[in-house]
Amino acid sequence: MKLLDQLQERWNGSNEPFLIHQGTELRFSDLESGDRVDLSVVQAGDVVALIGDFEPTSIACVVHLIDRRAILVPLTKETKQDHEYFFETACVDVVIENGIARRITHSSNNPYIKQLRDIGHAGLVLFSTGTTGRPKGILHDMTFFLQRFNQPRPTFRTLNFLLFDHIGGINTLLHTMFNRGVVISPSERSVQGVLDTCRNYQVEVLPTTPTFLRMLLMSGMLPDCFPSSVKVVTYGTERMDQPTLAALCELLPEVDFRQTFGMSELGILRVKSEARDSLFMKIGGTGVETRVDDGVLKIRSATRMVGYLNAPSPFDSDGWYDTKDIVEMKGDLIKVTGRVSDVINVGGLKFMPSEIERHALEFPGVQQAKAFARENPITGQHVELLVESATGSEIDLTGLKQLLTEKLQPHMVPRRIKMGGIEVGHRFKKK
Repeated sequence: MKLLDQLQERWNGSNEPFLIHQGTELRFSDLESGDRVDLSVVQAGDVVALIGDFEPTSIACVVHLIDRRAILVPLTKETKQDHEYFFETACVDVVIENGIARRITHSSNNPYIKQLRDIGHAGLVLFSTGTTGRPKGILHDMTFFLQRFNQPRPTFRTLNFLLFDHIGGINTLLHTMFNRGVVISPSERSVQGVLDTCRNYQVEVLPTTPTFLRMLLMSGMLPDCFPSSVKVVTYGTERMDQPTLAALCELLPEVDFRQTFGMSELGILRVKSEARDSLFMKIGGTGVETRVDDGVLKIRSATRMVGYLNAPSPFDSDGWYDTKDIVEMKGDLIKVTGRVSDVINVGGLKFMPSEIERHALEFPGVQQAKAFARENPITGQHVELLVESATGSEIDLTGLKQLLTEKLQPHMVPRRIKMGGIEVGHRFKKK
């Protein structure tokens, strides 16, 4: 059954809008009336790069491309400098931009793409953020990707904060469409813009990032300016810190805060938080297994990707994926404390920068904190700390150093603390 037919069946003939973008509504009847973009150049099995956002033309294209059994590569204008690399890596045949579809040529071939073409399945290509080396092309079989939405879930009006080229953004779109909800696209991804959009369109679910929530917390707009319609806030894509979560829970007692967990290689997994103010969670769901080896989380999932287009397989011979996430355990619950690459080693004593950042964020005036290692000829490494002011005013660095000296073991105390801007990328994650 085609995707459009599946969605119409779920909606049981209703012609309510499923997407709202800056006041413009999109209904399934709008999709039936024809393509908003001339897709006559697209053939079954073509790899199609769609440069867009969560607006009507792009979303109409997504549905029609899946039904044409194309392999979709969603991209945004923010990554334009990498588009040529993405086109070549994904063996792109067609580019859609500004409502126009055009065929292009490429010099590469990929056995995974041929595999999808041979079985006649649509596909999805996502690219990693490229923090280590060039971004990896991650190929999913869309037939299996869509199976996670077979089980009906509660209906909500949901803001699509995460971006068009992010697995969390795509998951939010499809989850909401399959469950007769409404996707609302923000006018702008700023604290004020998000709050205004939530208020104007009665948003009930706000999926976002810990960095954005920290910005919201330090904006001074809580609790008075927070829309009463929002009942659930979900956060993921990076590690949350306990001080921020605790403060948000205290200021917004009626809001349910829920942690999410997912990876482009594995998809978005089912998560149950221990409590709204706890970072401990249980990861599971149909076809998902977890284990912890030497403090590192490993996952085996039936909905995993087909493979990387430009890198060796990350799965071991038994299908386990090493997430590189270091976790703390409490019974069958886990809490992510950092990444393997984040570990700081001072004279053989290993610890996570999150332990330092947690205390720094409790100090008055600190909006963001980033602890990191520097090479040291005697101890191998030592810690330094960068803090950003909430208001642009000075932070009492002497007082902060004293607090950290009282709270931390001697080898964890930063040798140097300085003020400065902590870079936040267009995905609202700390760099």
